[in-house]
Amino acid sequence: MLSIAQLQQLFDEYAQQQALPPHPAGLYNPVRHIMSIGGKRIRPLLCLLGCQMFTHHIQNALPPALAVEFFHNFSLLHDDVMDNAPLRRGFPTVHAKYGLNAAILSGDAMLVKAYEYLSSADANLLPALIKIFNQTALEVCEGQQYDMDFETTMQVTKQQYLHMITLKTAVLLAASLQMGALTGGANHEQAKVLYRFGINIGIAFQLQDDYLDTFGKPDTFGKKIGGDILNNKKTYLLLHALENANPQQNQTLINQLSDPNANPTQKVAAITAIYEETGAKDAIQTEMERYYQLAFEYLSYLQLPDAQLFNLTHLTQQLMNRQV
Repeated sequence: MLSIAQLQQLFDEYAQQQALPPHPAGLYNPVRHIMSIGGKRIRPLLCLLGCQMFTHHIQNALPPALAVEFFHNFSLLHDDVMDNAPLRRGFPTVHAKYGLNAAILSGDAMLVKAYEYLSSADANLLPALIKIFNQTALEVCEGQQYDMDFETTMQVTKQQYLHMITLKTAVLLAASLQMGALTGGANHEQAKVLYRFGINIGIAFQLQDDYLDTFGKPDTFGKKIGGDILNNKKTYLLLHALENANPQQNQTLINQLSDPNANPTQKVAAITAIYEETGAKDAIQTEMERYYQLAFEYLSYLQLPDAQLFNLTHLTQQLMNRQV
Protein backbone atom coordinates (compact mmCIF):
# COMPACT_ATOMS: atom_id res chain seq x y z
CA MET A 1 0.00 0.00 0.00
CA LEU A 2 1.42 3.36 -1.05
CA SER A 3 1.94 6.08 1.54
CA ILE A 4 0.31 9.49 1.32
CA ALA A 5 3.58 10.98 0.06
CA GLN A 6 3.86 8.29 -2.62
CA LEU A 7 0.28 8.86 -3.73
CA GLN A 8 0.94 12.60 -3.97
CA GLN A 9 4.04 11.94 -6.06
CA LEU A 10 2.13 9.54 -8.30
CA PHE A 11 -0.54 12.13 -8.95
CA ASP A 12 1.94 14.96 -9.53
CA GLU A 13 3.87 12.86 -12.06
CA TYR A 14 0.67 11.91 -13.87
CA ALA A 15 -0.53 15.50 -13.96
CA GLN A 16 2.81 16.72 -15.32
CA GLN A 17 2.64 14.15 -18.12
CA GLN A 18 -0.66 15.59 -19.33
CA ALA A 19 0.80 18.50 -21.26
CA LEU A 20 -1.52 21.27 -22.40
CA PRO A 21 -1.25 22.49 -26.00
CA PRO A 22 1.20 25.37 -26.51
CA HIS A 23 -1.27 27.43 -28.55
CA PRO A 24 -3.24 29.55 -28.20
CA ALA A 25 -1.04 30.71 -25.36
CA GLY A 26 -3.68 33.21 -24.24
CA LEU A 27 -6.00 30.31 -23.43
CA TYR A 28 -3.62 27.76 -21.94
CA ASN A 29 -1.05 29.89 -20.08
CA PRO A 30 -3.66 31.01 -17.52
CA VAL A 31 -4.58 27.34 -17.00
CA ARG A 32 -0.92 26.45 -16.46
CA HIS A 33 -0.64 29.33 -14.02
CA ILE A 34 -3.42 28.29 -11.66
CA MET A 35 -2.59 24.59 -11.92
CA SER A 36 1.07 25.24 -11.12
CA ILE A 37 0.73 27.38 -7.99
CA GLY A 38 0.09 24.44 -5.77
CA GLY A 39 -2.41 23.95 -3.07
CA LYS A 40 -2.61 20.79 -1.01
CA ARG A 41 -4.10 18.62 -3.80
CA ILE A 42 -6.42 17.19 -1.15
CA ARG A 43 -9.24 16.29 -3.54
CA PRO A 44 -7.20 14.17 -5.98
CA LEU A 45 -5.44 12.62 -3.00
CA LEU A 46 -8.80 11.62 -1.52
CA CYS A 47 -9.75 10.11 -4.86
CA LEU A 48 -6.58 7.97 -4.85
CA LEU A 49 -7.05 7.04 -1.19
CA GLY A 50 -10.63 5.96 -1.87
CA CYS A 51 -9.39 3.75 -4.69
CA GLN A 52 -6.48 2.24 -2.75
CA MET A 53 -8.79 1.13 0.05
CA PHE A 54 -10.22 -1.46 -2.36
CA THR A 55 -7.46 -2.24 -4.88
CA HIS A 56 -3.74 -1.96 -5.61
CA HIS A 57 -4.49 -0.75 -9.17
CA ILE A 58 -4.41 2.90 -8.20
CA GLN A 59 -3.76 4.04 -11.76
CA ASN A 60 -7.49 3.50 -12.39
CA ALA A 61 -8.22 6.54 -10.24
CA LEU A 62 -5.71 8.92 -11.83
CA PRO A 63 -8.02 10.26 -14.59
CA PRO A 64 -10.93 11.07 -12.24
CA ALA A 65 -8.46 12.48 -9.71
CA LEU A 66 -7.12 14.90 -12.32
CA ALA A 67 -10.67 15.71 -13.41
CA VAL A 68 -11.49 16.68 -9.81
CA GLU A 69 -8.37 18.85 -9.58
CA PHE A 70 -9.19 20.63 -12.84
CA PHE A 71 -12.74 21.27 -11.68
CA HIS A 72 -11.63 22.49 -8.26
CA ASN A 73 -9.18 24.98 -9.75
CA PHE A 74 -11.73 26.06 -12.36
CA SER A 75 -14.12 26.91 -9.54
CA LEU A 76 -11.42 28.82 -7.68
CA LEU A 77 -10.51 30.77 -10.82
CA HIS A 78 -14.09 31.93 -11.31
CA ASP A 79 -14.58 32.52 -7.56
CA ASP A 80 -11.60 34.87 -7.68
CA VAL A 81 -13.23 36.78 -10.54
CA MET A 82 -16.49 37.13 -8.59
CA ASP A 83 -14.62 38.19 -5.44
CA ASN A 84 -12.23 40.43 -7.39
CA ALA A 85 -9.45 38.78 -5.41
CA PRO A 86 -5.89 39.88 -6.29
CA LEU A 87 -4.08 36.86 -4.83
CA ARG A 88 -4.53 33.10 -4.71
CA ARG A 89 -2.07 31.04 -2.63
CA GLY A 90 0.23 34.05 -2.52
CA PHE A 91 0.34 34.45 -6.32
CA PRO A 92 -1.57 36.81 -8.62
CA THR A 93 -4.97 35.46 -9.53
CA VAL A 94 -5.59 34.60 -13.18
CA HIS A 95 -7.75 37.65 -13.87
CA ALA A 96 -5.21 39.92 -12.16
CA LYS A 97 -2.35 38.48 -14.23
CA TYR A 98 -4.03 37.84 -17.59
CA GLY A 99 -7.23 39.88 -17.59
CA LEU A 100 -10.91 39.21 -16.99
CA ASN A 101 -11.71 37.78 -20.43
CA ALA A 102 -8.82 35.33 -20.25
CA ALA A 103 -9.92 34.21 -16.81
CA ILE A 104 -13.47 33.49 -17.95
CA LEU A 105 -12.44 31.66 -21.10
CA SER A 106 -9.59 29.70 -19.50
CA GLY A 107 -11.92 28.66 -16.69
CA ASP A 108 -14.37 27.36 -19.26
CA ALA A 109 -11.56 25.37 -20.88
CA MET A 110 -10.65 23.86 -17.51
CA LEU A 111 -14.18 22.58 -17.05
CA VAL A 112 -13.99 20.92 -20.48
CA LYS A 113 -10.63 19.37 -19.53
CA ALA A 114 -12.18 18.00 -16.35
CA TYR A 115 -14.77 16.14 -18.42
CA GLU A 116 -12.08 15.01 -20.86
CA TYR A 117 -10.13 13.26 -18.10
CA LEU A 118 -13.25 11.91 -16.44
CA SER A 119 -14.36 10.36 -19.73
CA SER A 120 -11.15 8.34 -19.92
CA ALA A 121 -12.09 6.34 -16.82
CA ASP A 122 -13.31 2.75 -17.07
CA ALA A 123 -16.24 2.67 -19.53
CA ASN A 124 -18.31 0.46 -17.22
CA LEU A 125 -18.03 3.02 -14.42
CA LEU A 126 -18.44 6.11 -16.56
CA PRO A 127 -22.24 6.55 -16.18
CA ALA A 128 -21.96 6.46 -12.38
CA LEU A 129 -18.92 8.75 -12.33
CA ILE A 130 -20.55 11.28 -14.67
CA LYS A 131 -23.70 11.30 -12.54
CA ILE A 132 -21.72 11.94 -9.34
CA PHE A 133 -19.57 14.57 -11.02
CA ASN A 134 -22.52 16.44 -12.56
CA GLN A 135 -24.46 16.54 -9.31
CA THR A 136 -21.39 17.71 -7.41
CA ALA A 137 -20.52 20.41 -9.95
CA LEU A 138 -24.02 21.87 -9.76
CA GLU A 139 -24.00 21.74 -5.97
CA VAL A 140 -20.68 23.63 -5.83
CA CYS A 141 -22.25 26.33 -8.01
CA GLU A 142 -25.30 26.42 -5.73
CA GLY A 143 -23.03 26.81 -2.71
CA GLN A 144 -21.20 29.70 -4.33
CA GLN A 145 -24.51 31.41 -5.08
CA TYR A 146 -25.69 31.02 -1.49
CA ASP A 147 -22.37 32.43 -0.29
CA MET A 148 -22.83 35.48 -2.51
CA ASP A 149 -26.46 35.85 -1.40
CA PHE A 150 -25.34 35.86 2.23
CA GLU A 151 -23.11 38.87 1.60
CA THR A 152 -26.12 41.14 1.19
CA THR A 153 -28.35 39.98 4.04
CA MET A 154 -28.07 39.68 7.79
CA GLN A 155 -30.95 37.18 7.92
CA VAL A 156 -28.84 34.03 7.76
CA THR A 157 -29.17 31.14 10.18
CA LYS A 158 -26.48 28.71 11.26
CA GLN A 159 -28.35 25.90 9.52
CA GLN A 160 -28.38 27.88 6.28
CA TYR A 161 -24.67 28.48 6.67
CA LEU A 162 -23.97 24.79 7.28
CA HIS A 163 -25.98 23.94 4.15
CA MET A 164 -23.95 26.47 2.16
CA ILE A 165 -20.56 25.08 3.22
CA THR A 166 -21.81 21.56 2.58
CA LEU A 167 -22.43 22.51 -1.03
CA LYS A 168 -19.48 24.83 -1.56
CA THR A 169 -16.81 22.78 0.20
CA ALA A 170 -17.86 19.36 1.47
CA VAL A 171 -19.54 17.79 -1.56
CA LEU A 172 -16.40 17.89 -3.71
CA LEU A 173 -14.32 16.24 -0.99
CA ALA A 174 -17.02 13.61 -0.58
CA ALA A 175 -17.41 12.99 -4.32
CA SER A 176 -13.64 12.60 -4.69
CA LEU A 177 -13.68 9.75 -2.19
CA GLN A 178 -16.80 8.22 -3.70
CA MET A 179 -15.47 8.23 -7.27
CA GLY A 180 -12.12 6.88 -6.13
CA ALA A 181 -13.79 4.04 -4.26
CA LEU A 182 -15.86 3.07 -7.30
CA THR A 183 -12.76 2.96 -9.52
CA GLY A 184 -11.16 0.70 -6.92
CA GLY A 185 -13.99 -1.82 -7.11
CA ALA A 186 -16.08 -0.77 -4.10
CA ASN A 187 -19.79 -1.43 -4.36
CA HIS A 188 -22.16 1.53 -4.45
CA GLU A 189 -23.08 1.18 -0.78
CA GLN A 190 -19.42 1.27 0.30
CA ALA A 191 -18.78 4.26 -1.96
CA LYS A 192 -21.79 6.07 -0.52
CA VAL A 193 -20.52 5.47 3.02
CA LEU A 194 -17.25 7.14 2.04
CA TYR A 195 -19.29 9.98 0.54
CA ARG A 196 -21.02 10.53 3.90
CA PHE A 197 -17.63 10.45 5.63
CA GLY A 198 -16.43 13.12 3.21
CA ILE A 199 -19.47 15.33 3.75
CA ASN A 200 -19.04 15.37 7.52
CA ILE A 201 -15.29 15.78 7.50
CA GLY A 202 -15.64 18.55 4.89
CA ILE A 203 -18.00 20.48 7.17
CA ALA A 204 -15.59 19.96 10.07
CA PHE A 205 -12.70 21.27 7.92
CA GLN A 206 -14.60 24.42 6.98
CA LEU A 207 -15.66 25.09 10.57
CA GLN A 208 -12.03 24.69 11.55
CA ASP A 209 -11.05 27.24 8.90
CA ASP A 210 -13.63 29.64 10.33
CA TYR A 211 -12.19 29.13 13.79
CA LEU A 212 -8.55 29.49 12.73
CA ASP A 213 -9.27 32.61 10.70
CA THR A 214 -10.14 34.37 13.96
CA PHE A 215 -8.36 32.43 16.70
CA GLY A 216 -5.40 30.89 14.86
CA LYS A 217 -1.78 31.90 15.13
CA PRO A 218 -0.57 33.85 12.09
CA ASP A 219 2.82 32.12 11.98
CA THR A 220 1.28 28.63 11.84
CA PHE A 221 -2.10 29.19 10.16
CA GLY A 222 -0.50 30.71 7.07
CA LYS A 223 -3.15 33.39 6.55
CA LYS A 224 -3.86 36.83 7.95
CA ILE A 225 -5.90 36.47 11.11
CA GLY A 226 -9.26 38.25 11.09
CA GLY A 227 -9.80 38.22 7.34
CA ASP A 228 -13.35 36.91 7.65
CA ILE A 229 -14.20 39.62 10.17
CA LEU A 230 -12.78 42.39 7.98
CA ASN A 231 -14.75 41.05 4.99
CA ASN A 232 -17.99 40.74 7.01
CA LYS A 233 -18.18 37.03 6.11
CA LYS A 234 -21.21 35.21 7.48
CA THR A 235 -19.29 32.52 9.33
CA TYR A 236 -20.59 30.19 12.02
CA LEU A 237 -18.88 32.39 14.60
CA LEU A 238 -20.66 35.55 13.49
CA LEU A 239 -24.04 33.87 13.15
CA HIS A 240 -23.82 32.33 16.62
CA ALA A 241 -22.80 35.70 18.05
CA LEU A 242 -25.71 37.47 16.36
CA GLU A 243 -28.13 34.86 17.71
CA ASN A 244 -26.82 35.12 21.29
CA ALA A 245 -25.70 38.73 21.68
CA ASN A 246 -27.24 41.01 24.27
CA PRO A 247 -28.51 44.41 23.03
CA GLN A 248 -25.17 46.14 23.65
CA GLN A 249 -23.17 43.41 21.92
CA ASN A 250 -25.65 43.33 19.06
CA GLN A 251 -25.29 47.06 18.53
CA THR A 252 -21.51 46.78 18.54
CA LEU A 253 -21.68 44.04 15.92
CA ILE A 254 -24.03 46.06 13.72
CA ASN A 255 -21.89 49.18 14.05
CA GLN A 256 -18.68 47.35 13.18
CA LEU A 257 -20.20 45.43 10.29
CA SER A 258 -21.88 48.45 8.74
CA ASP A 259 -19.01 50.94 9.04
CA PRO A 260 -16.83 50.88 5.89
CA ASN A 261 -14.30 53.12 7.64
CA ALA A 262 -13.94 51.05 10.81
CA ASN A 263 -10.39 50.72 12.07
CA PRO A 264 -9.34 47.18 11.03
CA THR A 265 -7.42 46.37 14.22
CA GLN A 266 -10.18 47.68 16.46
CA LYS A 267 -12.87 45.90 14.41
CA VAL A 268 -11.14 42.51 14.69
CA ALA A 269 -10.52 43.00 18.41
CA ALA A 270 -14.11 44.11 19.16
CA ILE A 271 -15.80 41.30 17.23
CA THR A 272 -13.37 38.65 18.49
CA ALA A 273 -14.19 39.69 22.05
CA ILE A 274 -17.91 39.30 21.36
CA TYR A 275 -17.28 35.85 19.86
CA GLU A 276 -15.79 34.83 23.20
CA GLU A 277 -18.41 36.58 25.31
CA THR A 278 -21.36 35.03 23.46
CA GLY A 279 -19.90 31.53 23.50
CA ALA A 280 -19.35 31.46 19.75
CA LYS A 281 -15.74 30.34 20.19
CA ASP A 282 -16.78 27.32 22.26
CA ALA A 283 -19.83 26.60 20.10
CA ILE A 284 -17.88 26.30 16.86
CA GLN A 285 -15.37 23.95 18.47
CA THR A 286 -18.20 21.76 19.76
CA GLU A 287 -19.86 21.70 16.33
CA MET A 288 -16.55 20.95 14.60
CA GLU A 289 -15.92 18.00 16.92
CA ARG A 290 -19.47 16.73 16.40
CA TYR A 291 -19.05 16.53 12.62
CA TYR A 292 -15.56 15.03 13.01
CA GLN A 293 -16.88 12.23 15.21
CA LEU A 294 -19.86 11.66 12.93
CA ALA A 295 -17.51 11.24 9.98
CA PHE A 296 -15.63 8.46 11.73
CA GLU A 297 -18.88 6.75 12.69
CA TYR A 298 -19.58 6.41 8.97
CA LEU A 299 -16.07 5.12 8.35
CA SER A 300 -16.62 2.37 10.90
CA TYR A 301 -19.59 1.10 8.85
CA LEU A 302 -17.18 -0.09 6.15
CA GLN A 303 -15.79 -2.76 8.50
CA LEU A 304 -12.45 -2.73 6.71
CA PRO A 305 -9.13 -3.69 8.32
CA ASP A 306 -7.34 -0.81 10.04
CA ALA A 307 -4.48 -1.10 7.54
CA GLN A 308 -6.83 -0.19 4.69
CA LEU A 309 -8.19 2.79 6.61
CA PHE A 310 -4.85 4.01 7.95
CA ASN A 311 -3.92 6.53 5.25
CA LEU A 312 -7.33 8.18 5.15
CA THR A 313 -7.50 8.31 8.94
CA HIS A 314 -3.97 9.69 9.19
CA LEU A 315 -4.57 12.38 6.56
CA THR A 316 -7.81 13.45 8.22
CA GLN A 317 -6.17 13.67 11.63
CA GLN A 318 -3.31 15.70 10.17
CA LEU A 319 -5.70 18.20 8.62
CA MET A 320 -7.81 18.49 11.75
CA ASN A 321 -4.78 18.97 13.98
CA ARG A 322 -3.53 22.13 12.29
CA GLN A 323 -1.89 24.54 14.69
CA VAL A 324 -4.23 27.02 16.32
